[in-house]
Amino acid sequence: MKPEIGAAIFIRRVGLNRIDDLLALEESSFPTDRISRRNLRNLLRSESACCLGAYSSGALIGSMVILFRAGTRSARIYSLAVSEAARGRGVGRRMMARAEQEVRKRGCVKMRLEVRPDNIPAIRLYEKLGFKKTQELSGYYEDASSAHVYRKDL
Repeated sequence: MKPEIGAAIFIRRVGLNRIDDLLALEESSFPTDRISRRNLRNLLRSESACCLGAYSSGALIGSMVILFRAGTRSARIYSLAVSEAARGRGVGRRMMARAEQEVRKRGCVKMRLEVRPDNIPAIRLYEKLGFKKTQELSGYYEDASSAHVYRKDL
């Protein structure tokens, strides 16, 4: 189902009942390094993860996984995906804002994420939101591409 232009966007936690939609979004968003069904099921059940979905007209148009580690006050944005049809509508920005709320609720004071150097739209978004590049990880992704590490103090 394609979201209607101008339709309201809602962001909320995602349940196991939407796992097929989440996997389809993963597959259409990432050529490699996708979350498997098994790992996604574990993340949806985990106390140390927060899985969010963005919906428009009942369709899942975005997803995000935030990871928390006991004993730290830092959260990691593990995955952010927005359907091709919904890109450019502020879905990623809104999901990041919601992630920041979730992170603060859990007492975290920092957020970090990794992004491919060729994902220019994502890098622009993260930098607009106050993230700073702090590191480069060589051979990070399945295809041996490097990753930029970004951090933000809250």
